[in-house]
Amino acid sequence: MDIKNQKIISVGEMLWDMMPTGPKPGGAPMNVALQLNNIGLDVEFASRIGNDEQGLKLKRFLEESGMSTVLIQLDSELPTSEVLVHLDDKNNAKYEICEPVAWDHLEYTEQLSHKVKESGIVVFGTLGSRNKKAKQTILNVLDSDCLKVIDVNLRPPFDQKEDVEILLGKADVAKLNDEELIQISGWYGKTSKNEEDLIRWFSEQYQCSMVCVTKGANGAVLFTNNQFFNHLGYKVAAVDAVGAGDAFLAGFLSALVQNKSPEEALNFGSATGAFVASKEGATPKYDMSEVLRIMNQS
Repeated sequence: MDIKNQKIISVGEMLWDMMPTGPKPGGAPMNVALQLNNIGLDVEFASRIGNDEQGLKLKRFLEESGMSTVLIQLDSELPTSEVLVHLDDKNNAKYEICEPVAWDHLEYTEQLSHKVKESGIVVFGTLGSRNKKAKQTILNVLDSDCLKVIDVNLRPPFDQKEDVEILLGKADVAKLNDEELIQISGWYGKTSKNEEDLIRWFSEQYQCSMVCVTKGANGAVLFTNNQFFNHLGYKVAAVDAVGAGDAFLAGFLSALVQNKSPEEALNFGSATGAFVASKEGATPKYDMSEVLRIMNQS
């Protein structure tokens, strides 16, 4: 993977996932950044919180997790984001995402611009650009020579084709789940039952050098250099799926940054995702020994 350096910046939402058992820190870009930091990579995270109790708790959570908070902006008017999380009988999550909130007004500051120029990789999502203000900030971030990694996060009603496609067109690497692949290919009337056909189409449509599709308990598939790589996933006792895809992306990216093979990247990403799925919420305390134990179980 051709990158100018190993510094990573993740940009987008941070929030409270209001789980059935109580609030947990969340937001896909924050989850990815936190897991990358846990793994030991050099990562910055840019977001915006309300200047309120919930926001300051989130900032303190990042600090206690060993994360830099220099790019966390405070909004004096809009509140910190909260998302209602509903789990079905298979522990899959549905979300109610309130608006407007502080991260909708993320600003492109001189400090953010400087950090982007220092970075080799930028990670961004689709949800964080639902508001025009934040969207323009993210587009400014993407106007750089970083490797651009999109974590597709289609959350109705913030999943409109015209908005998502602008961001997909900027990405070098895309991570999405199998349902999102079907939704996006459906925009073009692509109804093939062959998963590899759809992934190949996606790669060509958006000129992505890497496309990784996660399939929950059924593993993941990677397409790069005209080759497919598959991982069947690790079997764990899942508590909930919140943040598992974000953890997968962090593990996957960390392996690629360290010049691991596609197979090794899929392997480590799958184990990291399985670890988070076996815990409550998106940001459990990271335990590398437990991740390695998951990897060695098969």
